[in-house]
Amino acid sequence: MRNIFNAAVLTIIALAAPGALAQQAVPSADAAIAAAFAAAPADWKDRLTPDQTMKVCSEHKNHPPAKEAEEIQKRAQAAIEYPADGKFLGDWKKGESLAQSGYGLRFSDYPPTRQNGGNCYACHQLAARELSFGTIGPSLLNYGKLRDFKESEVKALYERIYNSQAVLPCSNMPRFGANKILTIDQIKDIVALLMSPDSPVNK
Repeated sequence: MRNIFNAAVLTIIALAAPGALAQQAVPSADAAIAAAFAAAPADWKDRLTPDQTMKVCSEHKNHPPAKEAEEIQKRAQAAIEYPADGKFLGDWKKGESLAQSGYGLRFSDYPPTRQNGGNCYACHQLAARELSFGTIGPSLLNYGKLRDFKESEVKALYERIYNSQAVLPCSNMPRFGANKILTIDQIKDIVALLMSPDSPVNK
């Protein structure tokens, strides 16, 4: 844990420090992060190496030039995997359970003992009855109702959850499908949570 803390501190210094100090801090932060996860399982190693999209987003502090933003969107859109049955709505009750679960991808969740959750409540309000929710993302109250439950909106939502960067380059939202955080069926269940008339989201 101390190594992880040190890596975080160095990363903050690198982001905050001007000029030469930042240039010196970044390599140190990279080395500290690598050292902190030296004993990580083999299937975690790729998480320490940013892909092309993340490199561009980091380089431009999430505000890439128009041409590069367009390339990110095209790349993300082209890689979306759609349901084999062509249906985008799953079970909203399962979706609600997933949205309220923060399990998965934490060091304490390894080896995994159950399916990952979406952790949606950490960034969004999902139902009027909720008393505690994150505000990094917009409220999702009445999400489907505000879009008249249109089929085109259902598909668009699936794409946004699968890889939000297909819609908004350098989005802070996790790339749930692209990074295999959630399965296609799980994404369908969360789509149902937001787009089903019977869901508490739309009550």
